[in-house]
Amino acid sequence: MQFKNPELLYALFLLVVPILIHLFQLRRFQKVEFTNVKFLKSVKLQTRKSSQLKKWITLLTRMLLLACVIIAFAQPFIPNTEDFNDTQETVIYLDNSFSMQANGRNGTLLNETIQDIINTLPEDESISLFTNNKTYRNTTVKALKNDLIQLTHSPTQLNYDAAYLKGKQLFSNQGGATKNLVLVSDFQQKENLLNFETDSTIQLKLVQPKSTLVSNISIDSIFVSNTTAETLDLIVKLSNESKPIDNVTISLFNDDVLLTKSAIDIDKEAEATFTIPNNKVLNGKLMIDDAGLQYDNTFYFNVNSKPKIKVLAINESADDSFLNRIYTDDEFDYKSFKLNTLNFNLIPNQNLIILNELNTISNALKTALVAFKNDGGKLVIIPSNEIDLETYNQIFSDLNINALGNQNTNEKRITSINYDHPLLANAFYSKVTNFQYPKIEKSYRFSSNSNAILSYEDGSPFLVGNTNAYAFSSALNSENSNFKNSQLIIPVLYNMGLQSLKLSKLYYTIGQPNTIAIQTAIGQDDILTLDLEETSVIPLQKTYSKSVVLETEDFPNTAGILHVKNKETILQNLSFNYNRVESNLSYYDLSTLNNATVDHSLETTINTIKSSTNVNALWKWFVIFALAFLIVEMLLLKYLK
Repeated sequence: MQFKNPELLYALFLLVVPILIHLFQLRRFQKVEFTNVKFLKSVKLQTRKSSQLKKWITLLTRMLLLACVIIAFAQPFIPNTEDFNDTQETVIYLDNSFSMQANGRNGTLLNETIQDIINTLPEDESISLFTNNKTYRNTTVKALKNDLIQLTHSPTQLNYDAAYLKGKQLFSNQGGATKNLVLVSDFQQKENLLNFETDSTIQLKLVQPKSTLVSNISIDSIFVSNTTAETLDLIVKLSNESKPIDNVTISLFNDDVLLTKSAIDIDKEAEATFTIPNNKVLNGKLMIDDAGLQYDNTFYFNVNSKPKIKVLAINESADDSFLNRIYTDDEFDYKSFKLNTLNFNLIPNQNLIILNELNTISNALKTALVAFKNDGGKLVIIPSNEIDLETYNQIFSDLNINALGNQNTNEKRITSINYDHPLLANAFYSKVTNFQYPKIEKSYRFSSNSNAILSYEDGSPFLVGNTNAYAFSSALNSENSNFKNSQLIIPVLYNMGLQSLKLSKLYYTIGQPNTIAIQTAIGQDDILTLDLEETSVIPLQKTYSKSVVLETEDFPNTAGILHVKNKETILQNLSFNYNRVESNLSYYDLSTLNNATVDHSLETTINTIKSSTNVNALWKWFVIFALAFLIVEMLLLKYLK
């Protein structure tokens, strides 16, 4: 037994007072003469014995009464645990990702957890709490209440290791405190194994609220599969996290106007096809009816008008018919000029410029091309068999391309493809190893093998490139190479043209880095904004003479069709969707973890933490004993004769 106010126990010395009063309060018996002296002596002895017994019993009850009062004021208690007297620090991670939309016992898992925090924790208790996108340090439940009630779901989620490390950083440096780190999540299963490092200074508690959700259908992605002059086919991919379901209805909207519906049967995955007009602006929205997670039932996309990509070929006594066959009129605005007839004023207005087998590059042309590159343009350089190495390497230096060395007259074969290079992204369905290798008669050797896209059998590069420019190591004319007749030329040169103008995609994913080129010319102090209803976001942006490149990742953080605006002018629309990784209904088995305690309710965990500081208070019992002794004393004085 311990005491909250042990200093009051010194008052027990006051028990000496009634003893002293009892000892000194001695009354003399007066002598009264009677005739029968023997009888009177007997009565006198009996009366004195009865009086002494009554006084000792009364003294004992008064001392016990006083002792009980003093002990009650000292507030005795019995602790439940050994560390009851330690300062408690609590840090809570509250997972507010979209998977916490799943229903639990009382509403969604997120709302259920919020109610446990509000109802179970004392209002004035100091805690730290953080979610996937917000942090509240050294605050109270009373101060947090409104923020918790208004808490929304986050499109991104901290991985569990990051949540564990961030939670540890929110603790103070107080040495004697008991540190409780509570991670609340459905612990959705990811690719990596779940494991937390052991830390003896932290008491790790995992709360995994149980979901009653057993099925979920998600719209995962869309893409264009077939395009004609009049129509294009949209393929919608869906996934299912339950047993096979028949007649799932998919609705296609243009803004809020219903265009068409389709019904499909889905097992694990399924696809639906919608045919829509080509070259018609469409603010598309796909919707399904599903009682599972709600965030993945809607998918936004945009079909914007596509400007033609401007390609300019500068030739010197070379055949450019292969370029004309690749850059067709339906997608490209292709122009070709001899070097001696070139109008330099055309250069700034192009998206891609191809130097087709020039012998030398003049300073005037080099200056114009470098300015074109700095303004966001793309360059492709095809050398001739008789180049001026000095002028070529000067422009290669400005373009950050490896320098060329002397010409090699040995025949080489192009045998290696760098499928990871951004130029070839999505160009091949699979990696090809047995294609017909193109041959090169004469070639130049680059000073380094870095940034190689296509390589010879000896490992030296045939084609190198970076984000601004590409360069071949040999001429492509029929006398020197059969590359123009190979299967590689179309995906290589076509992608060069396609990537020179970054047209907006059908949609973008929130939480992933996106680079979006908006074809517009704005003032020096103007900025573009992304607007959705009453919210507006200013993304990172780079301004060029004829375009503005936007960079987004975590913002915007709301799915929908956003307006790209310059002041009050709408330039075009962009669609943003949430990442579908939260649609998975597989969860970790936390019972395999040895360094953490696991509960399925935050209320239970909070009560466990509180119980370690709780004590069994005994002061009420001593008040009851004091009242009992008071009653005993009164009865003694009244009835004991």
